[in-house]
Amino acid sequence: MNFTRWSARLPRTQRRTAARTDRGARRPQPAAAGGGSGSVPAARGERSDPSDRGEPPPSGAAGPFPEDGIPAAVPTLDGLSVHDVLGQVPALVAVVYGPDHRIAYVNESYTAIFGARTPGASARQALPELQELGLLPLMDQVLRSGRPRTVKSRRVLGARAGTAPVAVAETEAEAAGSVAEGTVAQGSGSHGPASVAGRGRHGYYTFTCSPIEMAPPAPAPAPAAAVTSGAADAPADAIALGAAPEQPSIPDPGASGAPGAPDGAPLRGVLVFGADVTDQVEAAERLRASERLQRQAAVTLQRSLLPQELEQPDDLRVAATYQPGGTDAAVGGDWYDVITLGAGRTALVIGDVMGRGVRAAAVMGQLRTAVRAYARLDLPPHEVLQLLDGLAAEIDPNQIATCVYAVHDPNENRLVYASAGHLPILVRDPDGTVRRAAEPTGPPLGTGSWLHTSASIPFGPGSSAVLYTDGLVERRDKDIYEGVAALERVFAGATGAPQVMCDRLIRALGITADHDDDVAVLVLQHPARTGHDAELFHNAALELLGGVEAAPRARAFASGVLASWRFPMELHDLGVLAASELVANSLQHGVPPMRLRLRRTDRRLIIEVTDGDEHLPRRRRAEPADEAGRGISIVATIASSWGSRRTPGGGKAVWCEFALPAG
Repeated sequence: MNFTRWSARLPRTQRRTAARTDRGARRPQPAAAGGGSGSVPAARGERSDPSDRGEPPPSGAAGPFPEDGIPAAVPTLDGLSVHDVLGQVPALVAVVYGPDHRIAYVNESYTAIFGARTPGASARQALPELQELGLLPLMDQVLRSGRPRTVKSRRVLGARAGTAPVAVAETEAEAAGSVAEGTVAQGSGSHGPASVAGRGRHGYYTFTCSPIEMAPPAPAPAPAAAVTSGAADAPADAIALGAAPEQPSIPDPGASGAPGAPDGAPLRGVLVFGADVTDQVEAAERLRASERLQRQAAVTLQRSLLPQELEQPDDLRVAATYQPGGTDAAVGGDWYDVITLGAGRTALVIGDVMGRGVRAAAVMGQLRTAVRAYARLDLPPHEVLQLLDGLAAEIDPNQIATCVYAVHDPNENRLVYASAGHLPILVRDPDGTVRRAAEPTGPPLGTGSWLHTSASIPFGPGSSAVLYTDGLVERRDKDIYEGVAALERVFAGATGAPQVMCDRLIRALGITADHDDDVAVLVLQHPARTGHDAELFHNAALELLGGVEAAPRARAFASGVLASWRFPMELHDLGVLAASELVANSLQHGVPPMRLRLRRTDRRLIIEVTDGDEHLPRRRRAEPADEAGRGISIVATIASSWGSRRTPGGGKAVWCEFALPAG
């Protein structure tokens, strides 16, 4: 009785009970043991269920899945043969048996790549590709242990028409270069003989070797029957896909019957399964190539924002090194710079923008550009950092940066610096003693509403100093100041030119290409000059005392000094004129104390006048009727460069430079 049409009228509990009763009455009984093979579901396109076509089921018929979700009959796979299964697999399949790995079966995909193989032949002679792929030792392990083994992404070269197949044992990492060279890769899918006829193909395969047991071949039939039964196919037809025991015993090779097994005993063998992973390998290589290009572009961007060539001051020797961290495309914000300020003074800068990525590099580039602009104002270090602090807050309030700005004046033999949350400068004296500059003189840039201060550290002839970012000394498992202490020990013994010292510090601190943080190092030396080099560097100074008589005294002093330095007459006269104009300007607009200083290096002549007034002169256009205002214009016209700055103790310094002739 069919309750379907009446179930809507029954209460829920009664409806379920009636449905179960109806299904029990209609459910077919399972076939008797030893009967025919189990039913096999029809192909999707051959299903006769009218429900698939939108038709109502015939009266009295139940669907394949009743309401409780349990099918009326479960199909079995007993009727499928090994040939049907392995022959349709779009992968390389080979079955071998015995300790010699004799061939029992290879599927069409295997023969399409490597060619036909003779059943019963030893794999070492008949399957040379397995030897070249390094699979034979693996198959020995599988046969001994009874456990499967896998090798990933081995490169396989297909055979051209009329040639022998080739197999190349190559891992995925080694295959990367081959894919990048533009070789044609074999795609996934089935591999029939027609698909490779007349041309060579190659791909990448992951091979799995699994232990199996096979039924031994039947006793040899009569000669007449042997001709019609296809005895060569017997080992393949007898393959059983059951798992091998955990520790199986190896059959006696000397027994009769099949090689490597006594009569009636199951044959132990290996199923070699090669899955095509060409698409995955090529996709991974394309991803790696894309990452390499992105990283190259990121590092190029980072390096383009750094100085392409460091300025080389007259009184210092400097060198710097930058090494990007990690292998990803995210660059850091480490940077450095060397800026000549004029009058022999040099600014040295190093900084670190927190974080990684293009945003950090962009902030770094803006800060470096701003530092160079502020440096032209010749401000004290703490005022430069104060301006940078406001700029960093405007660029990105969430981006924090550290920075050290130091100024070297050869007349004072000191480094005057300001630090915005950066690691301390290290200075090594001529005797090898390493001194650490004081703690940061202010918070990191971008915090706002803080006042920075300047400090100083002695830096005389023969001394060296190193400025660095945290990537050089910071480690995940150690305190950062342990790294600073290690740098002090290495720096104490580092000798040689600045670039040599940079490289030694990098190596000694264990910085490699795989280091996970960017590293910037800036080394400067104040050489102690002797002999001929010392003759090229001179200083002379005169205190300007008195009133108007100071001007002729300054001219006479400048003339005598320049003559003793053996300058050409033209340069001598220009130097005297510039000294006279600067002294006259200071006498008219400045206040005592006043001083005239002349300094020569191997490349330039520097004339500087200081006084106690903080008002900085500026160049202006003088009218024909004006009796004053032409001094700075004259100096700017005849000198290579000129400038002015406020001095730390109050007052100002006005200077000009003349480039010395080569040779």
